[in-house]
Amino acid sequence: MTAPAHGHPPSAPEVGIGWRHPHHAALLEQQPALGFIEVHSENFFAPGGAALAVLREGRKHYPVSLHGVGLSLGSAVGVDAWHLDQLARLVQTIDPVRVSDHASFARGPSDHAADLLPVPMSHEALDAMCANVNRVQDRLHRPIAVENLSAYVQWRDADMDEPDFLNTLAQRTGCQLLVDVNNLYVNALNAQLRGETGDPLDHCRRWLDAIAPAHVAELHLAGHVHCGDIVIDDHGSRVVDAVWALYRHAVQRFGAVPTLIEWDTDVPGLDVLLDEASRARAAARRALTPLELVT
Repeated sequence: MTAPAHGHPPSAPEVGIGWRHPHHAALLEQQPALGFIEVHSENFFAPGGAALAVLREGRKHYPVSLHGVGLSLGSAVGVDAWHLDQLARLVQTIDPVRVSDHASFARGPSDHAADLLPVPMSHEALDAMCANVNRVQDRLHRPIAVENLSAYVQWRDADMDEPDFLNTLAQRTGCQLLVDVNNLYVNALNAQLRGETGDPLDHCRRWLDAIAPAHVAELHLAGHVHCGDIVIDDHGSRVVDAVWALYRHAVQRFGAVPTLIEWDTDVPGLDVLLDEASRARAAARRALTPLELVT
């Protein structure tokens, strides 16, 4: 944990927002104070064109975090060479502050799924993911961050838990971890609905406590929707109180780690995202403030 100097208020982490198409013009016009902006890498793979021109303009004003969904880091058939080439070109063009993707797979021998699928938490799957992460990092000449997944199915042949899997992945490859607090809570709620766990908050706190702080490069916050029999990580609403509570716990454990507000469906006005970013800064400051400065 990053401890504040005694008697001085703590520094808030860099907080960014996902920069989606409805806000391209507004952000460039208003240029609000943000630590960084995040975009989905695959949306900017085309060489040239309007999309890349907008991203170049955004890069003039903000650090950019490139967050991907297509590397398929858990695939047993490896990383797609064309996809990696496009990402490498984008990284060279934008010089992002971070590059990240998910601890998932989507690519098989002849197909590419349209979703992020979970990998078994097994040593065999870990070997495959380590090989893929190493290949990506060698190509990009930088470490990447790997995000924990919101998953709706589980494999039966797991022989390690998720924190152990991610910690070992980081130790063996030198990659960083992107901890999505909302994903963690969504998984815990669904596990509770299946009768597999008790208090979701207790489950999530134990998960966070099991992650080595030195590996964590970024935190993600988002909204989700509870459908009654399943909870969906839809990134379509404000962050709920339980996730804010887990975020404060994460900040107390990992320190002032850069934090992203994600919002990908039913995207509201830019002012709503900026308000969520302000709430994240305030929550982090509160979490990092020693008790003697609070009372």
